[in-house]
Amino acid sequence: MPRPTAAQLAYGSATVVCSTVVMLLVSGITTGAGVVVIGIAALALGLLVTLTVPAPGRARAAARSAAAGSAQTEAPAARVRRGGETRVQPSLRR
Repeated sequence: MPRPTAAQLAYGSATVVCSTVVMLLVSGITTGAGVVVIGIAALALGLLVTLTVPAPGRARAAARSAAAGSAQTEAPAARVRRGGETRVQPSLRR
């Protein structure tokens, strides 16, 4: 499994902090056990967010594969005439 990027860590950390604060304010829990349960739930939510945010390399690769599927993948070959014979020469353009 690849390491998470800085953006993934930032999203996950912000999710943990914000969800913990919101859940504590909404629920009004003041006991230690309740705070622990909310903290664990916030950590699980932060982990879920960190793992579901796409990494830049995977997003670019997915976009390239989608574009390659709809576009022509091979460049057309050029016919080159030299010395009376015709040769097929592949194009270097992509």
